[in-house]
Formats: sequence, structure tokens, C-alpha cells
Amino acid sequence: MLSKENFAPAKTLWGFAFYFIKRHWLSLLFTQFLWFAWCIDQTIFPLLFGKIVDGFSTYIGDRQDSWSVLKGPILSAIALWISVEVAFRCAGLLMSSTFPSLDKEIRMYIFSHMLNQSQSYFSTHFAGEISTKISDMVDNLNHILQLLITLFIPSFVAVVIASYIFYQLSPFFASLLIGWALIHIGVGIVYSFRCTYYSHLHSETRSRLNGRIVDSLTNYFAVKIFANKLFELKYVGASQTQELHENRRQMIYIEKVRLILGALTFFGPGMALNGYAYYSWVHNSITVGDIVLVFNTSWNIIMILWWTSLELPNFFKEIGICKQALSLLKAPVKVVDAPAAKDILVKKGKIQFQKVHFQYRDETPFFTEKSVLIQPGQKIGLVGYSGSGKSTFVNLILRLFDIQSGQILVDGQDIAKVTQESLRKAIALIPQESTLFHRTIIDNIRYGRPDASDDDVIVAAQKAHAHEFILGLSGGYKALVGERGAKLSGGQRQRITIARAILKDAPILILDEATSALDSVTENLIQESLSLLMEGRTALVVAHRLSTLLNMDRLLVFDQGKIVEDGTHKSLIKKGGLYKTLWSAQVGGFLPDGGAE
Repeated sequence: MLSKENFAPAKTLWGFAFYFIKRHWLSLLFTQFLWFAWCIDQTIFPLLFGKIVDGFSTYIGDRQDSWSVLKGPILSAIALWISVEVAFRCAGLLMSSTFPSLDKEIRMYIFSHMLNQSQSYFSTHFAGEISTKISDMVDNLNHILQLLITLFIPSFVAVVIASYIFYQLSPFFASLLIGWALIHIGVGIVYSFRCTYYSHLHSETRSRLNGRIVDSLTNYFAVKIFANKLFELKYVGASQTQELHENRRQMIYIEKVRLILGALTFFGPGMALNGYAYYSWVHNSITVGDIVLVFNTSWNIIMILWWTSLELPNFFKEIGICKQALSLLKAPVKVVDAPAAKDILVKKGKIQFQKVHFQYRDETPFFTEKSVLIQPGQKIGLVGYSGSGKSTFVNLILRLFDIQSGQILVDGQDIAKVTQESLRKAIALIPQESTLFHRTIIDNIRYGRPDASDDDVIVAAQKAHAHEFILGLSGGYKALVGERGAKLSGGQRQRITIARAILKDAPILILDEATSALDSVTENLIQESLSLLMEGRTALVVAHRLSTLLNMDRLLVFDQGKIVEDGTHKSLIKKGGLYKTLWSAQVGGFLPDGGAE
């Protein structure tokens, strides 16, 4: 069932960010308050220095007695320096606690959302591309929030404080500072919007590039055996060239913005503000201390806004990257739990299709008004050419896809109205292609029942005839299997998968060519284990070797999405239909290729 967190706002980046910020609002607010020490550091220090300079320059008494006049601004400056340092360290400690927690929550939220996606979503998206977007969202949103707290908001406050101080000297000083600051930031914002567009294009090409790299590395074996290294370099290189073009274009544009802002800074506070300060001193309108105040404050504000303008393009660039990554959350989850879905309770394993209609997207309907009843404990063989509908039939029971109409019932419970997680916990699947994690062997077997003890895992491995080869590995049950089980042979991977299903001990069992990767000796041993495993369970067995289905209670014969025959092996042979044709056409015990793909 979709947890409550999966309904967080994903239409806008700020709505998404606020969903997590509000959980830490107090610590973030206090962090922001502490970071205002930077504004005070850049504006009040020059004011105190100005007073100290005026104190020195205007003192006419005995210099031995000057401390009584100078101690006020000097001690204030020392106290301010200590306060600013303490505030910075406290802010750093708060950020070191808050931001890693934010990263964790955002990462796990998106990861959880992605695990809710349907099988069709992952069949059309690169895993590397998805992973890159998750990292992009976490890293860039973190930096965006840090920029707001440590730079942009303090910069605004610093300009306000400096403008007030300048206003005390002359309203014209304040007007020059505010005017330049508005123009500077305005230009930065206008040009940065264009940077957002360029960064979005670059982010898309970078995600595509990473997806292609991961795809090639994942299929490295095919690259080697077909000697297609140069082809892969060309394939990935096409995306790399596009990424290079987009990356270079956005970086050149950012430098253009910085050039314009640099010119504005030179002619603004650099010439106008400081020039007017010099003019005022020449005409005795301000003191030497005021000159120190204006020079120091103006250059501090220049540096603050300069760093702000440098970060503005990156800020909007990161917003663009986050918006592009937000597409992960905007992609609708096609297979969702009903609002009031409850856990399914499966004791018998009765499966019933009632007038089921299903088709993939806009393709020709696969099942039309399909009704099938599988009694509890029955052993059902699924027969037919590749593409005839066997795997689709199984996938619908697992609810990997939603049907367009009708009902699929398990023990009288509509699977569309129960939680997907509880449904799949009630079904053990042994697929044709084993799916192993890059974890230890014991972890891969225990995946069938995470709370199983080590002894339970070993017993399951023994029943799957995997115990002997596992002990022969360096590390035994603690040996890492490699990505997708690359360190094991096909037969070894399949036996690990079978052990996992045995450990799961579910009331419904689905075997999809479960022994296809095994040698004949091991297959005979495994068949014995599988026969014991099927006892007392409803079992669906997909097999191209029809001889392995002779002991099934029923055989369902598929052809172009229809169940065209239903019966035992003997009755179907006697009937003389498609099944007899398939049986007679077997070569070496296997079905020939053909049929509806």
C-alpha cells in the first residue's frame, strides 16, 4: 500500500522541498538566525572601526589616558568578534546535524516512491538514469537550501543594515548602495533564468549519458564476447558529445553573466559610492572614521553581492537539475493499492479469473472475457509457444499489471482490493532468469524470508541442492555473488533462487522454467525437491519441456492470449488439438520456436 509519504506535493520543487523543511523548521530557523552573524560581521565591524579611527584621530589629550575614550568601541569590536565566531560554530554544528537528516529523508522518500513503480516503468527507464536523478535531487536541493541560509538571505539583510548605516551619514549614500544592489541582483536573476534552461538541457543529457554507461557496463559480457568495445565507445560517445555541447554552452553563458556583473560592480560601488565618499571627505561632510566606514562596508557589500552573483547561475542551475529530477515523482504509479486495501489472507490458494480483459497499452487485447478456475492445491502446467500469454497470465496473478475489467480472485479476495505487498508475500516465484543482489549468498537466500535464522537458510539450501557448492566457495555462505550473481554459474544462481523460494514457504508457487539453467543430473535432484515443495500448495508451472509436466493435475494451453485447451496430458493427447501438435513437434523434449510473438 502506498504510504502516506507518497502523497507529498511533487508538482512544484518548492512544495516538495517544504514537505521536508517543515519537519526541521525549528533547527533551520535557528541556523538562519545564527548565520545573521555574518551580516553583522560585514556591516557593524566597519562601523566600530570607523569609531575607533575617529577616536584616535580626534583625541587631543594625554595618550596615556586615551583608553577611557577608546575602550568602548574596542571592547565592543572584541565582543562582536567572539560572538560572531561562537555563532558560526553553533550554526555549523546545527547544519551538520540537520542537513544529513534532510538528505536521508529525501533520498529514502524518492527511493520508496520508485519501488512503487510498475514493472513497465522499469522496462522503459535506465536504472543508472534513475539513480543519477535521485542523487541529483539530494545533492542539489541540499546546496540550494544551504545557499539560501548562508548566502542569499544574509546578503539581503546585510544590504538592509548597510543601507541604514549609510543613511545616517547621508541619504545619497544609501540611495547609491540600494540602487546598485537592485540592479546587480536584478541582472543576475534575469540572466540566471536562462541558465536554468541550459542546465535543464545539460542535466537531461547527463542523465541519458550515465544511463548508457551503466547499460554498457552491466552488459559487459556481451560487449566482450561480441568484441564490440569500439561500438560501445561510439554508442556512449554520441551521448557524451551532446553532453559536452550542453555543458560547454551553459558554462560559457555563466561566464558572460559574470562579466556583466563585474562591470556593474566596478562602476557602482567601486567608482560611484567610493568616489562620492572621497568627495564628501574633501568637502568636510564626513570624518576620517566615516571614510573608513564607507570604504570597508562598501567593499564588504561588494564581496557579498559578488559571491551572491557568482552563485546565482549555479543556484538556478541546481533548481533546473532538481526540477528535472522531480520528473521521477511526477511519473504516475500505474499499479496502486486501493484506498482501503487490506492485507490478503491466503490459506487454500484458490485462484479465479472472472471475465478478465487485459491488453498492453494500445496493443491488441491479450485476454478478453477470460474466466479460469484453479482449485486449491492443484498443479497446473502452462503450455504454449513463446508470446502466447503464459507469462502474462502469471504476471496478472502477481498484479504486476492491472487488468482493464473483470476480477482476479485469490481465495475469494479481489487482488485489486488488497495490498500488493501482502499478495506477493503469499506467492513464491522461481523465474527463468535468476535475480540476485550483489550481496552474500546467505543474504540472497534469506531474501525469501528476512526473519529466517541461519539454520533455516541452510536447510533451504540443502533442499535446493545448493549447500554442497556453497561450502566449496571461498567464504561459503558469506561469499559475495557479484552484480546480478556474476561470480556464480547459471545453474548455481538458479539453485540460490530456488532455495529462496523454498525458504519463503508461500501457499502459492509459480515456476517459470525454474530448472532451465540446470544440468540434467542436478535437474533430476531439483525436480524431487520441487515436487515436495508443491505438495499442499497451488502450483503454476511454465515449461517448454513438456515431459516435465506429465504429472500435472491440469494443463492450460495458450495461443495468442487465449486458453484454447484445458485438461490432463492424456485427455489433451486424445483430443488431438494444439497440445498434441506441440507434443509431437518436440525436439529433444523441448518445444520448437514459433507461434505468436
